[in-house]
Amino acid sequence: MNDHYFTSKPSAASKPVEFQAELRGRTYVFQTDTGVFSKGELDMGSRILIETMSLRRGDRVLDLGCGYGPLGLVAADLVGPLGKVYMVDVNERAGELARENMAKNGITNAQIFVGNGIQALPPGLRFDAVLSNPPIRAGKAVFYPLLSEAYHILKPGGCLWVVIRTKQGAKSLQAYLEELAGSCQTMAKKAGFRVLKCCKQLHT
Repeated sequence: MNDHYFTSKPSAASKPVEFQAELRGRTYVFQTDTGVFSKGELDMGSRILIETMSLRRGDRVLDLGCGYGPLGLVAADLVGPLGKVYMVDVNERAGELARENMAKNGITNAQIFVGNGIQALPPGLRFDAVLSNPPIRAGKAVFYPLLSEAYHILKPGGCLWVVIRTKQGAKSLQAYLEELAGSCQTMAKKAGFRVLKCCKQLHT
């Protein structure tokens, strides 16, 4: 049986695969492997989130559950050299792949951390945006707290962007985020997925 991708040390034998993807006007090269999410191609949820997310030059961004890195690496290009992207994943193999893909694509304004959510990051960081294609199969008891913790380290006015398959609990996740943030918008509906966005109040 293959490892679940939400594990720190995948035991499946390494079988690297490389592919290209056209994203936000640039062609990226990604190396993936067994034991990580969506081996062999860019998953549709990540693609839709990449197409939808709105970032500004100079933003500080967190890619929560980065996998082999597509969200974070595209974000690094979007925020430009004055911006910074922090990428974190519990999966050590995914972290190694994200570092390789960062180098393959000439990204210099991103940093990868391996560990469980924001606990893996240096203390005191605050973000303009958090991006997540969360580990749905790990269950709500795992990924809801991860998203809540990430929301709380947003700057005032900062936004959490999450993609989820509609049939895998999009409505309940939206209700949870509305309770957390006061409001939550559906920014895109496509191919059975929804992109949700909730922002921290400016006065908090």
